[in-house]
Amino acid sequence: MLTKFETKSARVKGLSFHPKRPWILASLHNGVIQLWDYRMCTLIDKFDEHDGPVRGIDFHKQQPLFVSGGDDYKIKVWNYKLRRCLFTLLGHLDYIRTTFFHHEYPWILSSSDDQTIRIWNWQSRTCVCVLTGHNHYVMCAQFHPSEDLVVSASLDQTVRVWDISGLRKKNLSPGAVETEVRGISGVDLFGATDAVVKHVLEGHDRGVNWAAFHPTMPLIVSGADDRQVKIWRMNESKAWELDTCRGHYNNVSCAVFHPRQELILSNSEDKSIRVWDMSKRTGVQTFRRDHDRFWVLGAHPNLNLFAAGHDSGMLVFKLERERPAYSVHGNLLFYVKDRFLRQLDFNSSKDTAVMQLRSGSKFPVFSMSYNPAENAVLLCTRATNLENSTYDLYSIPKETDSQNPDAPEGKRSSGLTAVWVARNRFAVLDRMHSLLIKNLKNEIAKKVQVPNCEEIFYAGTGSLLLRDPDSITLFDVQQKRALASVKLAKVKYVVWSADMSHVALLSKHAIMICNRKLDSLCSIHENIRVKSGAWTRPACLFTPRATTSNTP
Repeated sequence: MLTKFETKSARVKGLSFHPKRPWILASLHNGVIQLWDYRMCTLIDKFDEHDGPVRGIDFHKQQPLFVSGGDDYKIKVWNYKLRRCLFTLLGHLDYIRTTFFHHEYPWILSSSDDQTIRIWNWQSRTCVCVLTGHNHYVMCAQFHPSEDLVVSASLDQTVRVWDISGLRKKNLSPGAVETEVRGISGVDLFGATDAVVKHVLEGHDRGVNWAAFHPTMPLIVSGADDRQVKIWRMNESKAWELDTCRGHYNNVSCAVFHPRQELILSNSEDKSIRVWDMSKRTGVQTFRRDHDRFWVLGAHPNLNLFAAGHDSGMLVFKLERERPAYSVHGNLLFYVKDRFLRQLDFNSSKDTAVMQLRSGSKFPVFSMSYNPAENAVLLCTRATNLENSTYDLYSIPKETDSQNPDAPEGKRSSGLTAVWVARNRFAVLDRMHSLLIKNLKNEIAKKVQVPNCEEIFYAGTGSLLLRDPDSITLFDVQQKRALASVKLAKVKYVVWSADMSHVALLSKHAIMICNRKLDSLCSIHENIRVKSGAWTRPACLFTPRATTSNTP
């Protein structure tokens, strides 16, 4: 789990990602709504008109609007460009738990402790439907991403699925485009045709805190005070429990489907976020805090980003690194994608699979080192526990069928990083932080002690750059001695110019340009994360501004 951004504040009860901008809304237990830029790590604005905790928050998908719902029984619609509340919707008789915009129609869905769910038209500013049936607090209600359905979760221990197709037909003129809504008058709040219960899902032993639809499959996930996460399946006529994920040891606050992978994320008052494999129903990742209970989860609609709200703030995170391992040689780019080593020719733009990689590691390839003389490659895999990291040594086949590439047998060994230092030698930083020099048979030829070394980088034939917590050292492998050193903390990437006369050292927020002897020529501090760099033909370094999608 990679934490991208973290805030300190009062308890966060609601979260919403902006679909296009690097923004996130956080609604707090003290009544404040915060608007953050999670890329720049800055507070853009805050809105403070609710009296008491704000639990429901949601960005509109197209308009510069967001909706909030609080313990003051009020639903407020805000314009973030005008930086003010446009209007307030009144009708609920108790705390409002969640508020969501419909993806297409001008509707807002709200759930409340008054045991009802309401649908509002934010254009006409009226309530168009009240969904009754739960007999305890309704903790959550959400629209289906594509169908005329609503799912709700309640402390009455049930999850309900509601059919709202009647409401759509009633409020949309027959010949009109579906988004053109005509004025609504004389709404029958209890009209059976507007919204009807389609399924009642019973299976939780305690109150249900959250329920959500799968983005594409007929599935529902729910989390409850019985400490369980349940997966449900539905069709036109019935719904049934598929399976249960057990592992939390306190109330489950929230559970959501991963938008693009077969994973479920859940968080709990047991101070943990857990990631579950949908097919195996087993936990694959757990992230814990020492003192903070988790209350809410949010998933970005387009990026592999998630957010979690807890007792003392919130965090934005990724489950895994997305940047592919790559290596550039001349006009060829080698990179790893979907268990294949691929080759992109910059001149012809031809992209081909050259080799299939062996399976067996559940972690993605972290880094790559290419040897053009032997046409061999070292692929390093970083495990969560660094001591379990491995590398694979492959010889790339000379002839390959891009439609059905070979899967040559690689040589796998343990090691944090592996880098070529000569035509037939490579260096491995092992788990004991010793430097091993190995031959093409993966046999140890030499062992060098390098105290405090955390990482190694290529520095030309016979040389390496060694990283310790505070500096980078140029190390001669043959002579086993340091040649030069420069102070720069936590260097993440090293980019050499084509003629190896200059090197760029990139850390999280700093760039340092040095010559071959590691004399510092210039350094720059950035407010946003430095992601990568590339030398242009003159001695000039180009660094693209950081984005949330980690691609080189």
